[in-house]
Amino acid sequence: MNAPKLITLSLAVSLALSACNKHADTTPAQASTPPATADAAKQAPSFDVTELDKDINVCDDLNGFVNAKWVKANPIPDDRTSWGAFNKLAEDSLNTQHDIVEAAAKNKIAPSDSIEHKIGALYAAGMDQAAIDKAGYTPLQPTLDAITGLKNNQNVAKYIVDRYAQGDGQVFEFGSGADYQHAETQIAYANEGGLGLPTKDYYTDPKYADIRDAYIAYIAKSFELTGTDPAAAKTQAQQVFDLEKQLAAASLSRVDARDPKNQYHFVSVAEADKVTPHFSWETFFNAQGVSIDKGFSLSQPKFFAEFDKLLAKAPTDQWRAYLRFHAIDGAANALSQPFVDASFDFWGKTLSGQPQQKPRWKRVLGAVNQSMGQALGQLYVAKVFTPEAKTRATELVDNVRNALKARIQHLDWMSEDTKAKAIAKWDTFLPKIGYPDTWRDWSGLEIKQDDYYGDLQAAQKFNYQYDIAKIGKPTDRKDWGMTPQTVNAYYNPTDNTINFPAAILQPPFFDAKADDAINYGGIGAVIGHEASHGFDDEGSQFDGAGNNVNWWTKDDRAKFDARTQKLVDQFDAYTPIKDKPDLHVNGKLTLGENIADLGGLNVAYDALHTAMQQHPGEADQKIDGYTPDQRFFMNWARVWRGDIREKQAIVYLNADPHAPMQLRAIAAPSNMPAFAEAFQCKAGDAMVRPDDKRVVIW
Repeated sequence: MNAPKLITLSLAVSLALSACNKHADTTPAQASTPPATADAAKQAPSFDVTELDKDINVCDDLNGFVNAKWVKANPIPDDRTSWGAFNKLAEDSLNTQHDIVEAAAKNKIAPSDSIEHKIGALYAAGMDQAAIDKAGYTPLQPTLDAITGLKNNQNVAKYIVDRYAQGDGQVFEFGSGADYQHAETQIAYANEGGLGLPTKDYYTDPKYADIRDAYIAYIAKSFELTGTDPAAAKTQAQQVFDLEKQLAAASLSRVDARDPKNQYHFVSVAEADKVTPHFSWETFFNAQGVSIDKGFSLSQPKFFAEFDKLLAKAPTDQWRAYLRFHAIDGAANALSQPFVDASFDFWGKTLSGQPQQKPRWKRVLGAVNQSMGQALGQLYVAKVFTPEAKTRATELVDNVRNALKARIQHLDWMSEDTKAKAIAKWDTFLPKIGYPDTWRDWSGLEIKQDDYYGDLQAAQKFNYQYDIAKIGKPTDRKDWGMTPQTVNAYYNPTDNTINFPAAILQPPFFDAKADDAINYGGIGAVIGHEASHGFDDEGSQFDGAGNNVNWWTKDDRAKFDARTQKLVDQFDAYTPIKDKPDLHVNGKLTLGENIADLGGLNVAYDALHTAMQQHPGEADQKIDGYTPDQRFFMNWARVWRGDIREKQAIVYLNADPHAPMQLRAIAAPSNMPAFAEAFQCKAGDAMVRPDDKRVVIW
């Protein structure tokens, strides 16, 4: 799915930065742990107050008070770029998924067309390192030969078309998505792409000169590993970089890419061909087997005009170099160890600061998730997810949604006309919890236990065809954009759904044995966060049907923008990397997530107090010396505990629409009088923003 971008709680594998998630660990989480045993549950409190650092004043730093001791006692593992609550769930849970795939690989009686057999065969193929090393880059040779055979730029255009038909995208992104003007229908989207480095700034900004040099050296090394002599490899590497630099100049900044008007540009095929006279969209669609009715979204015309210019004027040998490198880089983890090592040295060590590669089984398991994620999720759900968890989560979703409705109804800055339309959107929210109602059919995907590269290619083509088959069909609001084993959540503005995979419904987010304060400070705030995305700076530009339309009065929108600007200012002032005071959070880039955090925490707090009205005695009941309000905010902070390597933190500041986790722990509470009251904080404390700077939106 290429459009729209799902709005997630945290950075996840499927939505991670295109350059940075290739070979370094960049994900807060990707899976979940099995439920704790009864004995473990008795031993472990829902919130361990011995982890609190009482030398830190909570009114100065909620994050430090809750998380400093834990962070100090839990250094980042060498095969990680960050470590925290999300990561720990992922690390623990990988063992559960590991058990599943190992059992599948050993299952000799599973039917050949079953998901157990296919997952087992794919995993076994990836774990056969001896066979992979023996093959070297032989599996990639036919692709390299095809690129070598490109004699002119017409051949280049045909190669791009043909590779896409195999599910191997080149230069730009292509897939299905809901029409921004008629969201009930899926259309085709072509989006800019083709870059290796995280953002366009990396190609020109002087402060990234060392990264550029290392990237060019990695490109050259990739060529050398496939037999190119060093001098020619160096020349070709520069050609690749120069072509990417030209594409980057025509690409959007990360901030501009968040604007819906830059995500959708509906054109007919004939109109698209005028933008790219050297690249026929009619030929492209025919080769993909896609029928285009009235048109499709050529989402960033400036980028595609530059792409066409390069097709017309860039030397064919430069295009060959570009295509060869991206073929090698994209296949590196399925090739022999020298390719894996070279790839990791740049993407992992140099760009992200990760000292060591993950063990092979984790890397192969990641490939299984990427290739057959929902199938693995089907086995995962059967193993660990209980109906009771889904029932309790549904109750929490309903309570938090009702609290959001009440907040909208009682806003003092919004007109009744806009409120009515906001409530109409609220009415059409579709919560999805745990896993899909209908599992995907994997028949037709052939997996061989002795062909890892071929298996990944087959899965890539299978998944691509599954996606583009949706074009021209009705939008299915029950379709999922995440696997059940992903520790994350998301909101989709074009179908107005809030989605909570099974794996996030566990501690510290959700604990069936915990008090309400813990659950509302965890999963309750997550639910509120995703629901609030429907009313953030981007989601608020879509109506309840998922259409990109303006449902605001001019005056209300101006008031909303003024309030959100205060949040931009708050985050612009943060400098999260020690000893680098010149590196600030980008308040505009992170605005949607920050609105969702602030709205979500307020909504969850209201829902907690509504729940406590049903049990008045609990409102004054302390657990381990802390009131429900205190435990609510403490668990919110615990969710965001963690540490990150400096190089990865720099990449995220440039490219990630999520603010650093330590800031997410403190930013929203510092705007809430309820936090100050809970901990008896006073004006002037760092966790109490002055009235003129306090942000109130939803």
